[in-house]
Amino acid sequence: MGETQEKQHHISFEEEADKGADYMANSSNITISQSLTSWRAKYKRWLEIGFNSLLVLICLSAATLLGELYYKEGGKSTWVNSLVQTGGFPVLFPILFLKKREETQDDDNARNNKNPSVWMFLSVYVFLGLLLGGSCMLNAVGLLHLPVSTFSLIAASQLGFNALFSFFLNSQKITTYIANSIILLTISSILLVFQPIDSSSGNGESSKGKSYTIGFICTLFGSAGMALLLSTTERIFRKIMKKRTVRQVMNVVIWQSFFATCAILIGLFATGEWKWMKSEIQEYKLGKVSYVMTLVWTALCWQIYTIGLLNLIMKVSALFANVITTLSVPLIPVLAVIIFDEKMSGVKAVSMILALWGFLSYGYQQYLDELKLKAEKSAEKEESEVSLVERGLSGGN
Repeated sequence: MGETQEKQHHISFEEEADKGADYMANSSNITISQSLTSWRAKYKRWLEIGFNSLLVLICLSAATLLGELYYKEGGKSTWVNSLVQTGGFPVLFPILFLKKREETQDDDNARNNKNPSVWMFLSVYVFLGLLLGGSCMLNAVGLLHLPVSTFSLIAASQLGFNALFSFFLNSQKITTYIANSIILLTISSILLVFQPIDSSSGNGESSKGKSYTIGFICTLFGSAGMALLLSTTERIFRKIMKKRTVRQVMNVVIWQSFFATCAILIGLFATGEWKWMKSEIQEYKLGKVSYVMTLVWTALCWQIYTIGLLNLIMKVSALFANVITTLSVPLIPVLAVIIFDEKMSGVKAVSMILALWGFLSYGYQQYLDELKLKAEKSAEKEESEVSLVERGLSGGN
């Protein structure tokens, strides 16, 4: 009888041990699966961030240089230069329709969720559109009165404005590395403002007196407007938009561009500048075809730039998107030297080094944030694994 009880206890102990081993094996498999999923998601996220960053840098540089080309070769209308910054949105309709088909099932599953009203979306799009249109107009005036290198350097002040707006609108934490990045990029832009006029561009007279003042003020206010647009967009994505998808980004780009284009068209016809377009096309130094192609490619570049920018806002933050934008500060002057024969001074070289340093400073902060997030997730996984094993053992008893 005693031997039978002893065997039963031995079998019971072995069963509990086997159950514990099974739970440990299952939890180990779950952990491996979660780790692989996490690694793939992180890899995909940074790949998307890198791709969108390249889009922003390339298209912003190309659009700015094409805008300068428009003025240098005989274009004079600031309304037309503003219009091409927003008027290319119809090319995005095919992408929107494709994404609409892909996300139909997700929409059906999310119908029961409470979404903002149509009027809420309409008011958001109108506000963003008017803000975008005003900023584009100010930047077009600034580019008319300033050399492209000086314009891009003053426009770098957008990062400082964005840090300020993000602090109030999105509770963005300004860490030591972010502050260092902002300071370096700001110094980089200020430094180039005081460089010799003849090394800035062949357009020396436009950097003096009233013309320079108009260009400086318009570029500064245009940069502030774009910074407010980015910070407001980030807040809208977080507080109003329920689904942060590619389709939603397309909706924002298309509708804000539509209302911005409407506002600019009203200004174009109200001021009578549309009457000059025929003579402007005929007098364009590179010819009629080049005139049209310059405007078309400028419009396409601005739309692709806007998509990349909004994707960066959605995936990271408005401040990060602005840092990537500011990285074009050293890039545009170099391209201006090659394309427009602008001179490269020692001041510009120092400014480029400071801009790169500022970008790396912000990038290092992003790296620290990723390490912190990884440590928090690892701690949560360990707690869940311990809890899973404990529940398994208690269930076996």
